[in-house]
Amino acid sequence: MRIDILTLFPNMFDGFLSESIIKRAIEKKIVEVNIINFRDYSCDPHHKVDDTPYGGGSGMVLTPQPIMDAVDSLKTDNSKVILLTPDGKKYNQKDAYSLAQEKHLIIICGHYEGFDERIRSIVDLEISIGDYVLTGGELPSMIISDTVIRLLDGVIDKESHLNDSFNNNLLDYPTYTKPRVYRGLEVPSVLLNGNHKEIEEYRKEEALKRTREKRPDLLDRN
Repeated sequence: MRIDILTLFPNMFDGFLSESIIKRAIEKKIVEVNIINFRDYSCDPHHKVDDTPYGGGSGMVLTPQPIMDAVDSLKTDNSKVILLTPDGKKYNQKDAYSLAQEKHLIIICGHYEGFDERIRSIVDLEISIGDYVLTGGELPSMIISDTVIRLLDGVIDKESHLNDSFNNNLLDYPTYTKPRVYRGLEVPSVLLNGNHKEIEEYRKEEALKRTREKRPDLLDRN
């Protein structure tokens, strides 16, 4: 898979791309991630990428030319263009699985007071990561990239993400490790008896219980 991220602040991605699972996926050539400064595509003599809004109002608006030209130069027949915007579809794990099937993602990070409405004309999907406002789309682009990359074959063990929270609209079951007793808190005995059927049943019950207590709205989706 190839992921191209259009941003005005490429240095924000240095740590994201150089640590942990994402770094290993890149080194194994499972994914190629390119950070593109769309200011480089500006036709303005001073590489300007924003301007005041028509009709008045506060703040600056991203102009269409640099972003649309950047997308044109990167897009192929296999590309899916994503715009990060507060009024997009709220992102979830099902979306991550869907995007992980794509060959090429182009992710546009907005900034300032917004973007020229005409940019929507080149977009395949608009995504929001939640009902709050950020200074730009850089953090959401990292979140989406992280959720997608970890699902690619060879990045992590497949069983690990099949048991993730939000699969089947359930939160994950509680997990434990050594020591068996710590500060008077014991590991449930069912996890120590070696009966895999009982362990599986326990985990399903606990996942349902946790979801019912913490996120009952997920159960309404079943």
